Amino acid sequence: MPGILTFDALKEAVKDGSIDTVLACFPDMQGRLMGKRFHGVNFVESSFKETHCCNYLLATDLEMATPGGYAASSWAGGYGDYIMAPDLSSIRLLPWLEGTAMVLCDILDHHTHASVPHAPREMLKSQIARLKKLGFDAMMATELEFFLFEKSFDEIRKGGFANLTPISGYNEDYAILQTTKEEHVMRPIRNHLFGAGLPIENSKGEAETGQEELNIRYADALACADHHTIAKQGVKEIAWQQGHAASFLPKWHHDKVGSSSHVHQSLWKGGQPAFYDKKSDLCMSKLMQNYMAGLIHYAPDYTFFLAPYINSYKRFAKGTFAPTKTVWSVDNRTAGFRLCGDGTKGIRVECRIGGSDLNPYLAQAAMLAAGIKGIEEKMPLAPPTTGDVYEDAMAQDIPQTLRAATETLRNSIFLRAAFGDAVVDHYTRCATWEQEEFDRVVTDWEIARGFERA
Repeated sequence: MPGILTFDALKEAVKDGSIDTVLACFPDMQGRLMGKRFHGVNFVESSFKETHCCNYLLATDLEMATPGGYAASSWAGGYGDYIMAPDLSSIRLLPWLEGTAMVLCDILDHHTHASVPHAPREMLKSQIARLKKLGFDAMMATELEFFLFEKSFDEIRKGGFANLTPISGYNEDYAILQTTKEEHVMRPIRNHLFGAGLPIENSKGEAETGQEELNIRYADALACADHHTIAKQGVKEIAWQQGHAASFLPKWHHDKVGSSSHVHQSLWKGGQPAFYDKKSDLCMSKLMQNYMAGLIHYAPDYTFFLAPYINSYKRFAKGTFAPTKTVWSVDNRTAGFRLCGDGTKGIRVECRIGGSDLNPYLAQAAMLAAGIKGIEEKMPLAPPTTGDVYEDAMAQDIPQTLRAATETLRNSIFLRAAFGDAVVDHYTRCATWEQEEFDRVVTDWEIARGFERA
């Protein structure tokens, strides 16, 4: 792929001056890239081995607050260091930033050099390793949906996030005319991300005013999560360079359709699709049926990893293409899980529950763990649901609030077995803190509704 660099190629680029800055980054709990900007010479001479960061970076919220209640890092523990260990296979150019390359890092304990179990990238790697012991590789793809706005981040923030105006004035789903007007943003997004080594397939208008979708070709699970995270960073930065804001908030207005992040997944063995069996109904192998059964059965347990904030749950609404039920269907966009590519070697399952705000490492790790559980227990797959799933009273609901999803996370025996008690407790605290912060705030809606009339 263009843009992917070996360490030797990076050293040559630093030597000839074409690269002078190396971003060493890792994904935090929210899926954001955190890290440092190194002078290229320093990185290739010494910092390629390791660098350090404060361990509070895996125990903060979106505002970078440092709440109590985390066992892994705290004021009492002094907020020590983690090691950032660069994954030299992940070096790539960032064409939208002059003279800049990026490397992704794994997070290690400063004293033992062991992997930090609640680090998102490590959580996904641990489930990939479990799957490999069973003889399989996971292939995944995510769809990134987001909104573009007329103004920049700074203008919107200074205006109090009021009177937001999307970049277009009408639903632009698949609309070529309207998306032509947005090519000053979307064309550099496609080209720069491709130049960074991401296998970009296409972009399109989505089903709302100013809503975009970016599709990236499927890859192994870890590469998929890396691509998603880098793309999200790139979209925001490139939109900012063009004077616009790109938002991955799932539901920015109650009258607007929300933004999702659908996750396509399949298992492979020896380079062949293990979900495909031409002799079975819909060409679904027994393995696929077991995997999907686990995926669906445990969906309430891992919903927090698909919908991590208060706002995430505002997206789950009838008639918006956002699912409300944990059932599967054949090519039916009203269900939480959609069978795609039936009858072909491209057969796969698409999880439609996750919002645009999900952390891909956590979401993919949790879904792989659920699928593995289904395989291990040889769980039978229920028949597909047909028709309008929104109206199916017998189908199980997705947890409808962050509070409900927090309880299914806290009490999940399955997730505790897959990730360990400490990891589940860590993310349960992340969820409860988000709820506590919301609960203490008086909203504009409350004031407008009750200021005079209450």
